[in-house]
Amino acid sequence: MPVYNILTNFLIRSLGLLICLLIAFPAQAVLEVGDEVPNYVRADITGIDLHGEDLSKSSIAGAVAREANLSDVDLHGTVLTLSDLKGANLNGVDLTDTLADRVNFQKTDLRNAVLTNMIASGSSFAGANIEGADFTFAVLDSDDQRNLCKEASGVNPKTGISTRESLECATQAKGGYKPAMPGS
Repeated sequence: MPVYNILTNFLIRSLGLLICLLIAFPAQAVLEVGDEVPNYVRADITGIDLHGEDLSKSSIAGAVAREANLSDVDLHGTVLTLSDLKGANLNGVDLTDTLADRVNFQKTDLRNAVLTNMIASGSSFAGANIEGADFTFAVLDSDDQRNLCKEASGVNPKTGISTRESLECATQAKGGYKPAMPGS
């Protein structure tokens, strides 16, 4: 029995040490050679520079990416749910077909971004620079749409669509609303 007690105590102490290390050093996102689909779920990637990377169809759900450089990144088909991108550089990013509900886009640089077919319900775009962004068929809260229309300007260099047109600002000004689904 003494060997059993020694082994049990060793395992309990090892488990306690492992838990302490996990708390002290939370998981960081690391892109390994050969990874096909990066995964940054619940990662703290604050300030990371991923300029020009192909992160399409990856997951960044629940991540903290404040002040990150995601300019010209291909994020189409990505899950961004519950992420905090406050102050991030998303200039020229491709967010086509993304699930971006409840994302903090406050004070982000979304100039020339393509956000077509993006679901962004419950997200905040307060203070974001959206010059030249294309929101065609993006699902937005009506308050966000109204507020974005106040700031909308420019034409997206990739799609040729004006930001105001993609947000359907003219329809909204006449008492209309942006349909949630294409053709609605």
